[in-house]
Order: sequence, then structure tokens, then C-alpha cells
Amino acid sequence: MTRVPIKLVCAFAAAGISSFAVSACGNDVPTNGVATVGDTVIKRTEFKKWLGIAAQGNAQGASSTAPDPPNFAKCVATRQAQPTPKGTNKPSADQLRKQCKQEYDQLKGQVMQFLIQAQWVEQEAAAKNIKISDAEVTRSFEDQKKTAFGGSDKKYQRFLQSSGMSEADILFRVRLDTLQQKLTQKVTEDKAKISDADVSDYYNKNKKRFAQPERRDLNVVLTKTKAKAATAERALRGGQSWKAVAKRYSIDEASKTQGGKLPDVTRGQQEKAFDAAIFSAKKGKLQGPVKTQFGWYVFEVTKITPASQQSLDQARDTIRNLLRSQRQQKSLDDWIKDFRERYKDKTTCADGYKTAECKNGPSAKTSTGPASGGSPGGAQAPQGTPPAQGGGAPSTGGAPPSTGGAPQGGAPQGGAPQGTPTPAP
Repeated sequence: MTRVPIKLVCAFAAAGISSFAVSACGNDVPTNGVATVGDTVIKRTEFKKWLGIAAQGNAQGASSTAPDPPNFAKCVATRQAQPTPKGTNKPSADQLRKQCKQEYDQLKGQVMQFLIQAQWVEQEAAAKNIKISDAEVTRSFEDQKKTAFGGSDKKYQRFLQSSGMSEADILFRVRLDTLQQKLTQKVTEDKAKISDADVSDYYNKNKKRFAQPERRDLNVVLTKTKAKAATAERALRGGQSWKAVAKRYSIDEASKTQGGKLPDVTRGQQEKAFDAAIFSAKKGKLQGPVKTQFGWYVFEVTKITPASQQSLDQARDTIRNLLRSQRQQKSLDDWIKDFRERYKDKTTCADGYKTAECKNGPSAKTSTGPASGGSPGGAQAPQGTPPAQGGGAPSTGGAPPSTGGAPQGGAPQGGAPQGTPTPAP
């Protein structure tokens, strides 16, 4: 289950702007909407609501005055009233207005991305006949609420007040993330079937990957000069312990702190001359001094572990899991690309609200698909919102890490596949 509801919610709140109204709309978007996805209208009231939540969360419980386009008069006035750090000049009204507009533009885009991609997930889940019950959502919410707040209703109520979220908003997030999990599972479930022939074929083509080379454990002393090495050798032959001699003479801090021990050495790890000496030495025989570019070694082989080859039966589970993971990830990667293209083509945004998710919007500067695969179309969190980490939630972009806004005591934790961020607020 994703860790969305509380932390994400609270985190989304770390975005920041208040509501506003504009009259300009795209040709295909009703006047009460900011975008359409297919036949569904994303209403301006929803946009305003999530902007208000973002502003409240960004203030982390403090009173917030969000950027108020088009003139940003309240935003400028609030910032003018703030004390100026000693030794700095007070920003001009024009400078503050630019700051307010920059913040507004950034957060507006993030909120739009969330609302659009959330609708993508809803529609794709419906198309694939994926359903979740109210009881399932409530059960997940209660589990995560208990984890985040330790069963304290007072902490939970304080969180609601500081985040600007209602319980209905949190339940919406829980439901959305659960849909994302089930979408990912549906997309990848057929790729989980790996035959014995698949496993055998992989093993035969990659036998070297299942081989263990010979390993040797050593006691070593490294000195700067041959004379020092000879002195260390005499001390060892005279009965002094490796720990004592290494402590006194060795310049190799790593082995010195381990009493001269250097375990699990395989061929090719050490400098050429030292490597040759190690693997030609007999166990238990004092060797050296051996000259290397790092100094002079005196050493002893204390244990030899012969090379081995893991059998097919021994490697079977490892290979099966590896192939399953690779195929599921490939399936997910391919599907995400198709998913984004399909739903972007269905998405039209009103003037003033266009993002890279809109077919009439600007081109994306960079790919928003997670490098490690991610999942389909989950809305990206506004700036300052932690990514939801939970069970395979579909997503098209990684939410940036949170710098605040999470309730005291932590947020609900989940098990999202690596590289699978989910929609935010």
C-alpha cells in the first residue's frame, strides 16, 4: 500500500498558492473548467481547492498569503511587511511581484499536472475494469493514519488544520494510489510467468555470473621500505603476533585496524606483483618482502576458498526472480509510453492552464517518465511534496523530495516499486 494519504497530502501542501479566477479558456474547455480529459471536465473549483491546500501546506501551519494573479497585490504587500535581514536592501515592489509570479507559475503547473494525471489514472482504471470498494479505501486509510499518528486523534486533527486538507481529500488520495497499484499489477501480471526453459537458457548463457573465483584470506604488513619490511618479518618469525607487528610497522590503515587481516582477496584485486605472490604462496607460510608501487609487503595466506560453480538448481530461484523483474519492468516501460501518448491526446487545457500534459500545451523539456520504469500516469507532486512510495502506483513523473509539511511522527510507509512515484497532493 502506498504511503500517500498522510505524508503526500501533507507534503503537497508544501506547494503554495491561493485560488484565483481567469476568464480565458481553451476552445474546447467549458468556462467552468481548466481542462478536459476526454468527456470529463476538470473544474476550476477543484483547481482552486488544491491550490488552497498547496498554499496552506507550503506555510506549514502558519498563516499563508498565496500569490494572487494577475497583479499579486496581496502577495507583494505581505512580503513587504516582512522584516528585512540586517545589512540587506528591501526588495522593490516590482522585484517582489516577479517573485510572486514565479512561485505562482511553478505551483499552478504542478497542481495542473496532478489533476490531469489523476484523471488519467481514474479513466484507465475504469477502462480496465479495475474497481476498489469504499471499505478497502477506508481500511487502508485507517492503517496509514495509525502508522503516521500512533493512534492519536489530536495529532491527526492538528495535521488536518495545518495542512488545509479534509479527510475526504485524504481518502481521495488513498483511493487514487490504490488504483495505481492495481493498474501496475494488471499491466505486469502476465509477465510474471517464467518457464523452466527460460531459466535454463539464461543459466547456460550466463554461467560465469554464477561462478565464484578462488578467494584467499591474508595477514599482511605493508611498510615504506624494504628494511622496515625485513624488520617486521624478523619480528613475526620471532613469535610476535600479526596484530602487534601490524600495529607497529604497517602503513596500510585498513588492514592495520583489523590486526593485519585482509580477507576475501581474489585474483586481479591487488597490484600485479603482490597479486602474483599471493596466488603462488602456500597456506601458512610467511612470505616477502614483496615490492609493489605502494611499498613492501610481508604476508601470510591463512585460508584458501577454492573456486566454485553454482549449479542450475542452486541458481534457479535467483534467475527466475531476475527474469520476472526484467520482463515486468520492460512491460511497464512500454506501457507507460503508450499510456502517456494516449491520454495526452485526450487532454485539452484552457488558456492560462496549459502544461506538457495537454495536447495543446508546451512541449516537455525533458522526459517525465521515471528512468527505472515508474508506472502509468500518476500525477506528479507539486514542488516540496515527497513522492508516494507505495505498491506499484502508476506514475509519469517523480515527485521531488519533501522539505517539510509532514506531520510529526512521520508519514505512512508503503512498498512502492523502486522508481514508481505517484500522484501528489
